[in-house]
Amino acid sequence: MADKKQQNTWFFKVGLVLTVFMVTIILIGQFWTPYDPSAQNAAEKALGPSLAHIMGTDYLGRDIFSRVMDGAGTTLFIAFFVVLLGSAAGILVGALTGYLGGIVDTVLMKICDSITAFPSILLAMIILKVLDRPGKWTVIWVLAILFIPSFARVSRTEYVRIKKQNYISLARLEGASPARIMALHILPNAFPVLLPAITIGFNNAVLAEASMSFLGVGVSATEASLGRMLSDAQNYLVTGLPWYALCVGGTIVLLILGFSLLAEGLQQRRK
Repeated sequence: MADKKQQNTWFFKVGLVLTVFMVTIILIGQFWTPYDPSAQNAAEKALGPSLAHIMGTDYLGRDIFSRVMDGAGTTLFIAFFVVLLGSAAGILVGALTGYLGGIVDTVLMKICDSITAFPSILLAMIILKVLDRPGKWTVIWVLAILFIPSFARVSRTEYVRIKKQNYISLARLEGASPARIMALHILPNAFPVLLPAITIGFNNAVLAEASMSFLGVGVSATEASLGRMLSDAQNYLVTGLPWYALCVGGTIVLLILGFSLLAEGLQQRRK
């Protein structure tokens, strides 16, 4: 039992340190980078990793580390707003369905089931292709809508469970409105369960954005992101520039790994 608890603590600590480290580097990259991410230098193209360029340079002489810092900022920006909007709407839907039940529960959960009937990334790619309006906010709104059902189900389960507690019955007897009960009495007690789901949401949002941009249906060609950079790098994987794809792919892996370990640690600490 002690070993399991120690392992859970290890998940949380490593995930927290890795996530904070990656997010800090990315945030710094929005204000400062070692080189101009877009600056081309023909004299330094396709250089390997060195002290001057710790991730090397690409086929146009651009510093890869600076580009990763810049592109990761776009990916994290999208992931943040996808989770913010998706979780807010999903928790609201879960609160209404779980607390009110009846026809509200039936209708809203049927809508959620309809959204999840298709693979989310595939559905997002189809919608973005149909809209034909590439850009950060288009990706954010599409993904946020597709993320609503996952948050709604977790929220609904907690609201159904907590509304049966005695202190909720007491609040009703004292005349508290349903909105007050849902927001002030149930939500704070449901949040420990919702927090790991939100953390997993970051993980999924980063992966979804990177996947779509890699396939050319995410952010526009003028905006840097990890997925679009990885798509560019694959053309040079076996032609003398392997570190480009390895560094960009490694950044995605570390970012996802940090969120995954943090979510696992939060889930285990709750048990």
